[in-house]
Amino acid sequence: MKRHPVDINDKEVLTMINFQNVHVSFGARNKSIEAVKDVSFGIDKGEIFGIVGTSGAGKSTLLRTINLLQRPSSGNVIISGKDVTHLKGEELRKLRVETGMIFQHFNLIHTKTVFENVAFAMKAAGHTQEKINKRVPEVLELVGLSERITAYPSKLSGGQKQRVGIARAIANDPKILLCDEPTSALDLETTNSILELLKEVNKQLGITTVIISHEMNVIKKICDRVAVMNRGEVVELDSVFNVFAAPRHDFTRQLVNHTINLDLPERFFKEHTKRLLKIVYRGYKAEEPVISDTIKEYNVNLNILHGKIEYISDQPLGILVVHLDGKPENIAAAEKYLKERAADVEVLNG
Repeated sequence: MKRHPVDINDKEVLTMINFQNVHVSFGARNKSIEAVKDVSFGIDKGEIFGIVGTSGAGKSTLLRTINLLQRPSSGNVIISGKDVTHLKGEELRKLRVETGMIFQHFNLIHTKTVFENVAFAMKAAGHTQEKINKRVPEVLELVGLSERITAYPSKLSGGQKQRVGIARAIANDPKILLCDEPTSALDLETTNSILELLKEVNKQLGITTVIISHEMNVIKKICDRVAVMNRGEVVELDSVFNVFAAPRHDFTRQLVNHTINLDLPERFFKEHTKRLLKIVYRGYKAEEPVISDTIKEYNVNLNILHGKIEYISDQPLGILVVHLDGKPENIAAAEKYLKERAADVEVLNG
């Protein structure tokens, strides 16, 4: 049942999915709509990869090119070193069996029990009843639903329904797991439990997992790397930590700032007798006493207006918004010191 997890830090790790100049366009009302524009990047075997963007960014369309639910208009999709772009018939069926998919609204068959919903995917793949009877309880135990095996979907909570969806998606022992907004229909607590389950599935089975979401918090909690899409293009691709700590593209910065939510009342920006600074710490510096050192060294008043330190991929990222007050020469020296100690210092009212 289990595959050995893949260390994504291994330099010799193989690329599982490779997009090569993938372009998808649709015809509508005598014009062409470009949903995906010349996308090229790879997803490593065994990693959890995120694709994030607002509605209409093209992320769902790109995801569906992996199992050819959407064929590219041009370009190529390579899976495990094989070009699958033009597969048909039995080869296409095999690709889809090896690619599990989890949906936003669960897509369960309401007239079938939990067992029957999971078994349905295995029957479609041609497995024997003996194999089904052995495998279904295994995956239901993995997703924590052993006690609900005879229940119908109408008797399940939203989180339980998605756990059935996950069990169904992994029942055929796929190499790839595609997750299309898997938590957007769930509340915050249930979302966290589903994300933890997806991480556990990835860890235990070594399945290459691709998650699309419009929520940066989802990407932050589970993914190793992320591609940011805007209007059909990948505008940024990096580790999740780097995207949050140092976003390069304007669109990415908008998404990150919205997630961090450092909004302040307008009056703070109109106060010109004090310096309003945004201070960003990355890595080990987020754990250093930079603020207290600044106050002691330069005899300034430093009022923290907003801030947080969080851990992304086990790396600390700290962001503070502060008012700096004191003698002009002391403020200047303190600001210089902060710029030396922190990753980034931005004056917000100057």
